Amino acid sequence: MTQATGAELSDVEVAISAAEAGAAKVREAYGGVVIRHAKSGNDFATDTDLAAERVIREVLAVRRPGDGFLGEETGESQGAASRRWLVDPLCGTLNFAAQTPLVAVNVALIGERGTLAAASTDPIAGETFWSDSVAAWVRKDGVDERALPSVASRLVDVNCDGPLDRSFVGPQLLADPEFRAAFGPRVVSSTLAVAWVAAGRRAGYVSDGGFVDNVHFAAGIELCRAAGCVVTDLAGGSLGEGRGLLVAADDSTHRQLLSIVRPHLVALTAGKGSRR
Repeated sequence: MTQATGAELSDVEVAISAAEAGAAKVREAYGGVVIRHAKSGNDFATDTDLAAERVIREVLAVRRPGDGFLGEETGESQGAASRRWLVDPLCGTLNFAAQTPLVAVNVALIGERGTLAAASTDPIAGETFWSDSVAAWVRKDGVDERALPSVASRLVDVNCDGPLDRSFVGPQLLADPEFRAAFGPRVVSSTLAVAWVAAGRRAGYVSDGGFVDNVHFAAGIELCRAAGCVVTDLAGGSLGEGRGLLVAADDSTHRQLLSIVRPHLVALTAGKGSRR
């Protein structure tokens, strides 16, 4: 059988190929010597972040040479205005450096009418979560299974990576007794947990911050949307128009999370910084 050329591969096949190429670099380096490149505060990149992004760019340059590119480490390259790849080559760099196997390689293609394809690969577990914008799937050992959201775990991941100059929702939510009584809080510190909502391994995900052209979250958000999750900002509005991200496996969990998050969001907006 002859190998498909770049033009013959679908966008989602290209996304998967690029993400898995990056994941191979991460998997190969995991547990080895970590060379850090400081950014700011506790944030840093490693040689593996750079190597993974480099191979992803190489795949996309061959398969989709006319498309634009925005990468976490190497920035933006101009291409077709209507098509741009958003790439986070190693989401969970601090986990990776500490030999904590909770990381993801994220690749998403954004078009004029939204996300066209997405792939989020777990290099250590050898799983790829992917979507063609119609449905979401989990690939393991070459076998695809439909990603089906579920609230059964009652686990909700909270993003506690945030600004250093102000309070934000995540840490306050973890201290909220109402939240802890209703859900099992988890802090994975990687957008791998967003893909887990699509696959039924988390009931929800909560994050502060902005989500327009967000290389960390674009793939995971599309996976959740395609799987049928509820995806909004922290106030229940359209993502990108307001503040933060709230993903839930179903409507009732989404409503419950909104009611718990709302007082924190109101207090922070008013500059109080705490619910109680």
